[in-house]
Amino acid sequence: MTHTAFFTHGVDRSGTWLVTCDHAANTVPASVNGGSLGLAEADMNRHIAFDPGAAGVTRALAEALNSPAILSNFSRLVIDPNRGMDDPTLLMRLYDGTIIPANRHADHAERDRRIAECYRPYHDALAELATRPKTAIVSIHSFTPQLKGRAHRPWEIGVLYAHDARLAIPLMDELRVTLTTPIGNNEPYAGHLPGDAVDQHALQHGRPNVLIEIRNDLIDTDAGQQKWARLLAPLLENARRKADI
Repeated sequence: MTHTAFFTHGVDRSGTWLVTCDHAANTVPASVNGGSLGLAEADMNRHIAFDPGAAGVTRALAEALNSPAILSNFSRLVIDPNRGMDDPTLLMRLYDGTIIPANRHADHAERDRRIAECYRPYHDALAELATRPKTAIVSIHSFTPQLKGRAHRPWEIGVLYAHDARLAIPLMDELRVTLTTPIGNNEPYAGHLPGDAVDQHALQHGRPNVLIEIRNDLIDTDAGQQKWARLLAPLLENARRKADI
């Protein structure tokens, strides 16, 4: 049976946002080492395998914006859809101190097979949805409060962007008025990797875009996911009006 590489929601909605979730699931297709990466269940439920809470925020935010959403249905450890195909971290063998057993000896043929089964179908579907008129892309991710051996991260939310900050700058302004905690300005990560999902589907086409990172302990329940979606939807609309896009 062919693995379903992605799910879409609300493709008939009239809104002009596209809400994406590159790391929505920790699913491992049966064709990959019998459906297991050789990791314990506890590790598969950590941030190394997917972005906990991000899928729920994505679905709720898309509904609040009356716009479509697309979510991946494979673990980032199978193949990372938020990397370019020439990125050395596309297929991770070690992540946050954890060795990925099923990836240790994966060769180019295995990498290409996973691209064909998971990566490419997701990106093909995302590309098709992004061609809707006046589309602005919002990419939803979550981050762990602390990586092993690193300092605690002080942000509840980060706004990531590259050279196109038309949405990011006014969104950060909106968030600073709304929240009392610091807003991550291209934190906890830099906002651009050549060939990443935003690059492929927004930057290369001149589409307005922003990537939002939410601390995953704040969205580990349905209530938390709904709360952040309700908070973000009007702020995104305000930011877009201010940017006149």
